[in-house]
Amino acid sequence: MTHFEHAENRGHESVHHFYDYKTGLKAIIAIHSTVLGPAAGGTRMWQYDNEDDATKDVLRLSRGMTYKNAMAGLPMGGGKAVILADPASPPSDELFLAFGRCVDSLGGRYITAEDVGVTVDNMRTVKRVTNYVAGLPSVVGSAGGDPSPWTADGCFLGLQAAVKHRLNADSLAGLSVAVQGVGKVGYDLCRQLHAAGAKLLVSDVNEANLSRVRSEFGAQVVPIDQVLFQDVDVLAPCAMGAILNAQSIPEIRASVIGGAANNQLATEEDGQRLFERGILYAPDYVINGGGIISVSFEYMGHKTESDVHAQIAAIPDRLVDIFAMSDKQQKPTNVIADSIAESIVTAAG
Repeated sequence: MTHFEHAENRGHESVHHFYDYKTGLKAIIAIHSTVLGPAAGGTRMWQYDNEDDATKDVLRLSRGMTYKNAMAGLPMGGGKAVILADPASPPSDELFLAFGRCVDSLGGRYITAEDVGVTVDNMRTVKRVTNYVAGLPSVVGSAGGDPSPWTADGCFLGLQAAVKHRLNADSLAGLSVAVQGVGKVGYDLCRQLHAAGAKLLVSDVNEANLSRVRSEFGAQVVPIDQVLFQDVDVLAPCAMGAILNAQSIPEIRASVIGGAANNQLATEEDGQRLFERGILYAPDYVINGGGIISVSFEYMGHKTESDVHAQIAAIPDRLVDIFAMSDKQQKPTNVIADSIAESIVTAAG
């Protein structure tokens, strides 16, 4: 299947494939839109089954970044990068230097940062060869650093708004929350949920991650293939995407879904399936926008942690508006959010 024929290609400006013989780097950078500003989005390092899966992922993720940045009120467009991981060749500084040169070759049309499988140290290596990078260690009090805690902050605030809307609950105290994936973002979300008095059920492929949240927060560990179907008030997907689909949605028992994972809906129609079941879905690119807010403010410069906090504090209000419009128009929340994001880009274009 060619790029132009790919089902996930929705108006992308360009898609770039890179290969570095010396390091074995295979990377794809997709630029969905630069209407609002340079295309900003993290780099994901993942072991894909094939190149077509990697292409589908980067196209969906980059489009989501256009919507995420628009909804967060940022002067940034949408882009994303994926590095095809090779289990036989562990990532090295040389590989990330090669990737940095790929980013630099785009002349600032794409701004990168860390995402799944990529660390702050990896971005420091990328910074050695390009200035088009964020998510770097910052001076105390300034915007920047690992975006994961900021993503968790936005998700926590968003869940508070969601349970208020659907469950008429003034807080998360006493509510049960199933968290799928307790890595960097999932762990920090669990920390805040525990402090708020929520009961935690968790799953993860990493036993060390599970041991940590179990010992620190008293979380109940559930099997990976069962976490979506627990009898809980809230489901928080914080791992990979496409987990809400025609097969899983009929079995979900939660009343509210909201989490850090990108592209939680396998298809747009899955939003309708959730709506018909009365499950309130917080569109992922709205609730998990805290990380890109931090990254963008760092890149723009002259921004502080207080500025990031203030921008993230607006996430619940955006969700409340989406929920209200969904109720009034009797349309799924993802359709409402997409329409708002597209109107922002169109108005600027």
